[in-house]
Amino acid sequence: MKKLLVILFLGTSIAYGQRNFSIEETIYGPSKFAPKTISGTKWIHRENAFSSLDSTLKNLMVHDVKTNWKAKEIVSITDLQNAINAVVKDDKIDLKRFPSGYSWIDGKTIGLQIDGEKNSYMISYQVDKNTATIQSILPVNRDGEEYSGNHSQTAILNGNNIEIIKADGSKIQVTRDTVDGIVNGGSAVHRNEFGINKGMWWSPDDTKLLYYRKDERMVTKYPLPQWDSRVASIKDIRYPMAGMKSEEVTLQIYNTITGETIQLLTGEPKEQYLTIVTWDPNGEFVYVGVLNRGQDHLKLNKYNASTGSLVSTLFEEKSTSWVEPQEALVFLPNNPKEFLYQTDKEGFNQLYLYDVNGKLVRKLGFNDVIVTNFQGFDEKGTKGYYIGATNQGMERHLFEVDLKNGKTIQLTKMNGTHTASVNGSGKYLLDQYSNLEVPNSISVIDLKSNKVENLITSNNPFSGEISLPKIEFKKFTSADGKTALNARITYPINFDPTKKYPVMVYLYGGSHAQLVTDRWLGGVGYFDMYMAQNGYLVFTLDNRGSDARGRDFTRVTHRNLGEAEMADQLVGINYLKSLPYVDTENMGIFGWSFGGFMTSSMMTKHNDIFKAAVAGGPVMDWKYYEIMYGERYMDTPEENPEGYEKTTLLNKADRLRGNLLIIHGAQDPVVVQQHSMQFIQKCIEAGKQVDYFLYPTHEHNVLGKDRIHMYDKIAKYFDLHLKK
Repeated sequence: MKKLLVILFLGTSIAYGQRNFSIEETIYGPSKFAPKTISGTKWIHRENAFSSLDSTLKNLMVHDVKTNWKAKEIVSITDLQNAINAVVKDDKIDLKRFPSGYSWIDGKTIGLQIDGEKNSYMISYQVDKNTATIQSILPVNRDGEEYSGNHSQTAILNGNNIEIIKADGSKIQVTRDTVDGIVNGGSAVHRNEFGINKGMWWSPDDTKLLYYRKDERMVTKYPLPQWDSRVASIKDIRYPMAGMKSEEVTLQIYNTITGETIQLLTGEPKEQYLTIVTWDPNGEFVYVGVLNRGQDHLKLNKYNASTGSLVSTLFEEKSTSWVEPQEALVFLPNNPKEFLYQTDKEGFNQLYLYDVNGKLVRKLGFNDVIVTNFQGFDEKGTKGYYIGATNQGMERHLFEVDLKNGKTIQLTKMNGTHTASVNGSGKYLLDQYSNLEVPNSISVIDLKSNKVENLITSNNPFSGEISLPKIEFKKFTSADGKTALNARITYPINFDPTKKYPVMVYLYGGSHAQLVTDRWLGGVGYFDMYMAQNGYLVFTLDNRGSDARGRDFTRVTHRNLGEAEMADQLVGINYLKSLPYVDTENMGIFGWSFGGFMTSSMMTKHNDIFKAAVAGGPVMDWKYYEIMYGERYMDTPEENPEGYEKTTLLNKADRLRGNLLIIHGAQDPVVVQQHSMQFIQKCIEAGKQVDYFLYPTHEHNVLGKDRIHMYDKIAKYFDLHLKK
């Protein structure tokens, strides 16, 4: 057993209220007990002022340096409604709230997307004149949209095809594919891996539309039974399992002036990933990260936007495990010949400044800070801003980097998780943060004088009503003795160290997720607190393989998912077992998706620890999982038979001990139901009993009111088996 290194922070977040959460409040509690805040904050273009929504979320306010950042109304919802009614004649629009997705076009004009009963409208609203102008009119029933920079035309998705709607209402049909398996312009390309969140991009001059064309005709159809008719039907999805045939994707450019379409010549093999797609600022070139199917070799290629031909490969990035591009290139606003590229190739995801010939100009990384959100530049274009993970992943802070010399300054100071931004002039910082003790704090900071104007410091929103359990951070050493691990304990209400308590371990453990951070409540979910209020000690640990700790922390899992992760979880579990107040005979474990895989792995591979477990949407065998995620971590079953054999749970069902409840969504397109069904069959063959519950209408997550039912079931399952 590894020894505890240090207590990172002893949380004293405890309020002696009148009651515990209801099971309904595990879902609705986050909005009911939200800390006091300021919503919809946005810096106003070229002003030392920012806007926000008032407490009713109906009116737009301005906070100005001249008034010490005190809020003043500049647009009422009534004014906005009247202005919209004046230009929208044949549709009904009834604003309940001020649109939170508003954006400042300039210091006097905001852009808004408004939905009516018949159509959806992009509106520009002149604040000082209280007048609205319709920029575009789109059908309500569309599958997505991409606005051109000047809103003169908008590309929309109609099923699997693209239409362009011009400001005058005329339409251009860009694609006309009717074959099942051809999808144009959608964001669900490469199953949204590699940071892909859109499928269309307008050129800087708004004359060309770049888009994905996905051909998945060759991908195996996977049947999902539908239960909403007297005779059940089948909905087929395309689901490429590890080692099987994958989709073939190309990038097309449609020219709105000539009506012609060209294809970027991204070459062979066809089974490759086209990522981090970026237009050149002059619209002459398109940059694409071309990643091989093995995901260990990336080429950053430059293509001619007029001919589609390859101009050059700027640079290549290789790895013995995987390369995982996540962010598009960002060109410098005052230098179209240089761009920022993000990569973790040297250990931590950081910024690198390159020129358009692929020459590295400057590294812009800072210590071991991991860039999690690049925010943009100041008005002069000489400084960049980003949120970075620090303190071994526990905190998030805002950083300023000088693009000329790489000098970096951490702008936020208080420990915790910050969402902060600097106005265009670089003079003022709007900082919002929380930590284990502070529910929410919002301030404006003068970066020259360091004067702080506090706007809100929220009190404990549970005070006087809800009994909040004590939350404590812990720090351990990983199973290999090399790395610090973050963990969290949520103690039972009225905790008495002379008593013994049942335990619920809640875990995820997979890539791109982090459960323990220094923010309000330490990241504890409401169901965790509900269980603590009902007498459980709740424990969570972020093992190697989880997020925000750097390349080596993640890559250790390559080709053996679940092995290093379980070893790290056992470090924390063994610590729990050493505590005199832990009832080691009554320990439970709960996880969903990758956490469901981890839970099921624990109940078979380390079957003498937990008396009860709940595995939701669990992966049971990685050969049934999809290509893009699965092959990144495991390679193909043909390339890594030993790894697949070691990590599958189908050949370990005979080792199952304790009480296991498996929950699955019958419509799950992510971890298909075949995983749990195959495992149950193996349990039947081995004479092992398993509890199983299906949510017929839900996909990978159980949402809405049904989630209350799910949490109630899980809580009662643990009570049944773990409470004496």
